[in-house]
Amino acid sequence: MPKIGMEPLRRKALIDATISAIGERGSLDVTMSEIAGRAGVSSALAHHYFGAKDELLLATMRHILAELTIDMRRALQPAASPRDRVSAVVAVNFSEAQFRPETIAAWLAFYVEAQRSSTLRRLLRVYARRLHSNLMSGLTGILPRAEADRVAETTAALIDGLYIRRALKDGVPDAATAISLVEDYLETKLGERQ
Repeated sequence: MPKIGMEPLRRKALIDATISAIGERGSLDVTMSEIAGRAGVSSALAHHYFGAKDELLLATMRHILAELTIDMRRALQPAASPRDRVSAVVAVNFSEAQFRPETIAAWLAFYVEAQRSSTLRRLLRVYARRLHSNLMSGLTGILPRAEADRVAETTAALIDGLYIRRALKDGVPDAATAISLVEDYLETKLGERQ
């Protein structure tokens, strides 16, 4: 757990360094010392602020999710119709801030570590519930609830799957193509009901 009074700039520097290191390696095979060096702080200071690397990963994922939440609120604000809301949710998940190689690698590491850590698993569930809820906020204005629920689940799976394929460098190379693939699916499901 981060210590009270930690300087926000150092905290942000350590989180950015974590994302960068994971992105470069494509895994959690990085040390606190390496992360601290990238952030320009001592390893002892990084350990003081975060304890173990697991705590730093947790703080990093909380930061990424907080940024996603802020971006989501901004994107949903001008959405004029239920269909606009769904498209806004999709677009935000593939925005320039979210669909960067290093952020994608952090997500993949997060998914893997969530299988071992109950704390990270809970955070992953929070993310999944938010994504589902944001999709449902538009889909229930277009489809009956049960059908909207299935479409939201599939859309979320497409988003997650495109992230995984991109992290493995075996899939959609850019955000525009990813958005197009998800929108094609939505178009087949929503059709004339929009």
